[in-house]
Amino acid sequence: MADLTFETFITKLRKSIRTSYQQVGDTMIAGSIDNMEKYKYLLGQAHAYQLIDQEISNLLNPKEQKNDTERDTNIIRFGENNSKD
Repeated sequence: MADLTFETFITKLRKSIRTSYQQVGDTMIAGSIDNMEKYKYLLGQAHAYQLIDQEISNLLNPKEQKNDTERDTNIIRFGENNSKD
């Protein structure tokens, strides 16, 4: 069994998720769904695949957060003297 790096694993996982998502879409578009229960099931699968792919993306590319000083300027603290005399 070959060594699997983290990057290779993530790439293969995302490809598999996207392929599965595409297959669900293709099934829905083809019109082979004969009842609402199957439609809702496939729609749920599609949403799950999208959510998983987005979460992986968010973990790999976290949004840049502001430093503590910038965040504190937008905070109102109750019970403290906030007036500027």
